[in-house]
Amino acid sequence: MEWNPETLQFLSQCFLHTLSPEREARRRAEASLLEASDRPNYGLAVLRLVAELSIDEQIRQAAAVNFKNHLKGRWAPASSDEAHSSLIPDGEKEQIKALIVTLMLSASPRIQSQLSEALAVIGKHDFPKAWPALFPELISNLQKALEASDYTSINGILGTANTIFKKFRYQYKTNDLLLDLKYCLDNFAAPLLEIFLKTAALIDSTANSGGASAITIRPLFESQRLCCRIFYSLNFQELPEFFEDHMKEWMTEFRKYLTINYPVLENTADGVALVDELRAAVCENINLYMEKNEEEFQGYLNDFASAVWSLLGNVSQVSSRDQLAVTAIKFLTTVSTSVHHALFAGEGVIPQICQSIVIPNVRLRDEDEELFEMNYVEFIRRDMEGSDLDTRRRIACELLKGIATNYKKQVTDLVSVQIQHLLSSFAANPVVNWKDKDCAIYLVVSLATKKAGGTSVSTDLVDVQTFFGSVIVPELQSQDVNGFPMLKAGALKFFTMFRNHISKHVAVQLFPDLIRFLVAESNVVHSYAASCIEKLLLVKEEGGQARYISVDISPFLGVLMQNLFNALKIPDSEENQYIMKCIMRVLGVADISHEIARDCIAALTSKLGEVCKNPKNPVFNHYLFESVAILVKRACERDVSFIPAFEESLFPSLQTILTDDVTEFLPYAFQLLAQLVELNRPPIPPSYMQIFGLLLSPDSWKRSSNVPALVRLLQAFLQKAPNELNQEGRLSQVLGIFKKLVSSPSSYEQGFFVLNTVIESLEYSVIAPYVCHIWAALFAELQSRRTIKFIKSLLIFMSLFLVKHGSANLVDTVNAVQPNIFQAILMQFWIPNLKHITGAIETKLTAVASTRLICESPSLLDAAAVEHWGKMLDSIVTLLSRPEQDRVEEEPEMPDIAESGYTATFVRLFSAGKKEEDPLTDIKDPKEFLVASLAKLSALYPGRFIPIISQYLDQANQAALLELCRFYNCPIV
Repeated sequence: MEWNPETLQFLSQCFLHTLSPEREARRRAEASLLEASDRPNYGLAVLRLVAELSIDEQIRQAAAVNFKNHLKGRWAPASSDEAHSSLIPDGEKEQIKALIVTLMLSASPRIQSQLSEALAVIGKHDFPKAWPALFPELISNLQKALEASDYTSINGILGTANTIFKKFRYQYKTNDLLLDLKYCLDNFAAPLLEIFLKTAALIDSTANSGGASAITIRPLFESQRLCCRIFYSLNFQELPEFFEDHMKEWMTEFRKYLTINYPVLENTADGVALVDELRAAVCENINLYMEKNEEEFQGYLNDFASAVWSLLGNVSQVSSRDQLAVTAIKFLTTVSTSVHHALFAGEGVIPQICQSIVIPNVRLRDEDEELFEMNYVEFIRRDMEGSDLDTRRRIACELLKGIATNYKKQVTDLVSVQIQHLLSSFAANPVVNWKDKDCAIYLVVSLATKKAGGTSVSTDLVDVQTFFGSVIVPELQSQDVNGFPMLKAGALKFFTMFRNHISKHVAVQLFPDLIRFLVAESNVVHSYAASCIEKLLLVKEEGGQARYISVDISPFLGVLMQNLFNALKIPDSEENQYIMKCIMRVLGVADISHEIARDCIAALTSKLGEVCKNPKNPVFNHYLFESVAILVKRACERDVSFIPAFEESLFPSLQTILTDDVTEFLPYAFQLLAQLVELNRPPIPPSYMQIFGLLLSPDSWKRSSNVPALVRLLQAFLQKAPNELNQEGRLSQVLGIFKKLVSSPSSYEQGFFVLNTVIESLEYSVIAPYVCHIWAALFAELQSRRTIKFIKSLLIFMSLFLVKHGSANLVDTVNAVQPNIFQAILMQFWIPNLKHITGAIETKLTAVASTRLICESPSLLDAAAVEHWGKMLDSIVTLLSRPEQDRVEEEPEMPDIAESGYTATFVRLFSAGKKEEDPLTDIKDPKEFLVASLAKLSALYPGRFIPIISQYLDQANQAALLELCRFYNCPIV
């Protein structure tokens, strides 16, 4: 793409139209930009447009966002097998790198932030090795800006450096990472301290002069905040020598920001927020040192603990100050669990913490009530799902837990008394003091301890049964489901959390109350009621059996399902994931009558029709499809007469997904179709055969997210319609799909699934003309991909081929590709890798196939193949006699380093999964099959095999084989 007036005009118009309120105009513009993005120098052209000051700022900002996203997708491959043709050419990359720093520093704040992120994308892949010019350019510009006290440029550079250095917080410590860190420290640590101290002096002189204005001092505080965030990144992995040598300078300034007030800023809400952000950054830094460099930091600890304590006493309850309160309390929590916990042992310290820090921060605030009413999803995310570690309520309780690590009795006694005071206050005036009861319930729930690896919780604060009966049950049995909704939510949360402690008898009596709450007006309340029911149905007794079964919910099933579906009609809960998850769980437990099945499939398909128009909640959508799958499975497996009614209800929605190309739902649709195909009895209805035609089209397989579901559907057709497969060239199309799948590292496993099903489902006469082509394709891939996973898949396929069509057909067709190649495959791949096979069915299959090879195949019974025979037997015994963990060396999974936004991905439907089928149902025990086959063979050739066994089996395997022969009474003679 050449840079000329026409290009400028074209791009400007496109970006202008992407801002249009008209959907069609936006789509056309986005499509034009997407097409243009494949051309060389597109990224460079967009960057030059961003630099054109004659263009409207909104257009340039849209271009900056596009430029950033373009780099995210095309600067480096997202995975090893991704086509490199779509990547930005190296020449264009160098030009972008030469321009971007200067452009970023001269840009307006909004565009600067986008270019800073774009620069960080480049830095993630290229810095420092492939972009050695970046640091010298940044530091040179930083020195110039510092000399001129140009804090707009200083903060732009610091913001970019902060983004680049963030990788040191999140990546695993490796030699390469530490080398990069050393490079950054060598070049940036000293300039960072220089800026930090110079800015600190400017703040001091400006604040003390009396004539300071907020406008002049704001950039200075922003600069200090960025310096603190960079400090955090550079110190995260370990304490660098430079920072240890200069700890006093850093800590002196840090303490100053926690103890000094800045009236010039703190007389406005925005100014308070800026100062709080700096103080919160300081608290994060001292918390990091407390966690990782306790010994070096201990000299400063008392001063900082005192400063943070005083600071917390002055932080008001307004939500804008939450970040500071949370980071400050987090620091005290870290101190409480350290060897310096004696700071909390003084007379009256713990009661003071409870009164002045914990209780005020645990009490409900107006902001909490507003969140409860206005944004129930966020409220639940924080309150129920444990992502509230950044909230005052949660972190205050974490502080108590931390102190209790060393002072458990004091904390328990103190909080128990506090809970009783709160409950007494509520009892005195329930209408006015309902928040006291909420606070009491919250303390019990939040301070409960969870057993490692389980769902069971316990508490020393109250007797659970008594507390449940006297405090929780009255809320659950309240006839007004809409009164005091936050109290109701707290009671439902308590029931959910302590569900294992509540006896079945008591819980079943409360089921009708839980069902009533499903239609409460409060979104949180009916969500918590659904979650409580769903979690109760998962409770297991000590023996592992479910505590609640179908007969326990049968008396309420009709009204339960009715209320659940009615809850989905309540405003803002039309796509409530907790309700849909509960529907899924109930359908998995309940006895489903004709009436229930009819009503549920109608309600589910109606909801499916709605979400197809605009898929926006992936979690809700998953539970919706899972609910359909589990209903189809449980109802149709029980009574096949349901199938036509289900098809009639589901087909219109599935047809919509396929014809409208609803990308997010295609994998689900294919899995549901596979489920329906498998439930049908041959011959398959014509409506399905139309889908079979679509399935065989190469276009259907272009999206990688569809592949596992398409394979699942293809397997269903292969099993249910094998005769139709041999018509109209369909088998050639299927094998073409196999070849395409097996040639890609990301889909070869799916290719083997197709191939295995072809072998299982079709007669040998049908596949015989294609077998040599199959082997040729597999061996060609084997040349370039000798990974354990690929070889395991190949061994399983060859074993399946052998047990289905005989060892002679296997050996002869393989050797037809290249004379005597079977022996090479045997020695190089089969024998050394047999021990890596895992899974009960796969282990049995490969062991039986290998046994049949050494006991039936002339090529292995030949006198010249003694070594092959002995080594194969050694591998079989290893496979069958040693536990998986002793014989399997799994290749490490490569981490997914792809940076991507929302994409349609494959998510397996548990209830629509393919049943694992055993191709050897007549053979129960592969160990017995091995020794029985060897005994029978040795009886034909007495004395021939014992010397071979002695020579080629290691001592442990010889002993294991002898023990198997004794156990099954099958001697080798």
